[in-house]
Amino acid sequence: MTIQMNGTHECRNCDRRAFLGGMSSGLAGIALAAMLHRDGYSSELGASPPTGFPHFSPRAKTVIWLFMNGGISHVESFDPKPMLTKYAGKTIAETPFADVQDPMKLAIERLVVPDANGNQRNTLYPLQVGFRRHGESGVEVSDWFPHIARHVDKLAIIRSMWTTDSNHGAQTQFHTGRHRNDGDFPTLGAWVHYGLGSLNDNLPQFISIGTREYWNKKDGQYLGPAHDAVPLRIDPHNPLDFGRSERPGTEAAQQLGMNLIRKLNGLRTREYPQDAVLAARIAAYELAFRMQRSVPDAVDFAQETEATTKKYGLDLPHCREFGEQLLAARRLVERGVRFIQIQHGGGGAGAWDAHSALRANHAKQALAVDQPIAALLEDLDERGLLDETLVLFATEFGRTPGSQGTDGRDHHIFGFTVWMAGGGLKRGVVHGATDEIGFHATENRHYVTDIHATILRQLGLDSRKLEVPGRKRLDIDHGQAIEEIIA
Repeated sequence: MTIQMNGTHECRNCDRRAFLGGMSSGLAGIALAAMLHRDGYSSELGASPPTGFPHFSPRAKTVIWLFMNGGISHVESFDPKPMLTKYAGKTIAETPFADVQDPMKLAIERLVVPDANGNQRNTLYPLQVGFRRHGESGVEVSDWFPHIARHVDKLAIIRSMWTTDSNHGAQTQFHTGRHRNDGDFPTLGAWVHYGLGSLNDNLPQFISIGTREYWNKKDGQYLGPAHDAVPLRIDPHNPLDFGRSERPGTEAAQQLGMNLIRKLNGLRTREYPQDAVLAARIAAYELAFRMQRSVPDAVDFAQETEATTKKYGLDLPHCREFGEQLLAARRLVERGVRFIQIQHGGGGAGAWDAHSALRANHAKQALAVDQPIAALLEDLDERGLLDETLVLFATEFGRTPGSQGTDGRDHHIFGFTVWMAGGGLKRGVVHGATDEIGFHATENRHYVTDIHATILRQLGLDSRKLEVPGRKRLDIDHGQAIEEIIA
């Protein structure tokens, strides 16, 4: 018996393992992973999943993970520090905040610029943008984010984050909770995919949008490739790799091909009637066939009103690309996609990496994301989806309170800011704090896995019950949910 798929794979008198192994690529492979995972057979591809159901009653169903690559300046976004302007040009030692550089707190500080005599000095750099209070909560937000500021009463802002990787491997660290020197570990999205069942069998449950660097490319790691995110393009004609037929053809011809596959699969089913893994493989082709129709529809905005597309900024060159990604995210959430991670400014170190010309850099990047993010929050809320959708706005680290060169800020891991919204969290609250110049997280400090623990809590998952044989996780890998921001 000869079986040929898309003209790329031939199996002549093959045994079951060869038959299964040879059909693991392309869209059918994506669908297969979903089927095996849901039915508890993903040991073929990696770790076997738990039950596929929440461990306790969830407050949220889905996650939209917005990640700003490069490191946003926390002091010029959601954690204003006017003292930087008041003491601009002075060394930290010349200010009332000299103790922030206590050797017990910091081994090396890189906030150095030459003075008039060419000597190196640690000097504070003034704020490059204004701040205003917004909403009933009166939370201050940078003038670079006027649209998000209108929704500040929806946000839970955490101003006391810290991490340990001082270079851009911190992108991976925020996703996995581990320093890259520790090795490769699953991302939070992979753990969610591993722990929960499907919300919609016509779509992938874990999707990645935007550019990801090689150090942050994979998700499943030791959980297996079944738990990698599916890369998605915002193109209704070709949204997924291997999502189209290899050769052009009519829908009728495709249906004929699918009918033939069903007949051939039926022969195999009669030969192996008790083989549950084979049954999952066969069902995967049905799922792949449905995905070919469902995924393009999810990223086709023809059904959206002009008012909606304008709200997301699709008519504006500076934010069209990110606006399309966020509008697609809302449509995917509506259709039951569990976890959507969107990378903004990926490629190289990241678009937000402002070692020089910080004002121009951040003004440009904020202009690209501000309106679409505000539109997403408003759209989800108006459609009754925000309560069950947890939105995260994050970045790998903050930026130094001192200057680098003449007009930039360096990487800063000792204190930075992220925010979350929806998914059963409190609205219009600020949690944690950095010191008066934004150097150290000083109140309610949180390592990045505390964000993971909070998201898992809201999804109804206990990370300690997501057991993988032979893999012992450190306590810090699990983190602790931030109870103060949970409603």
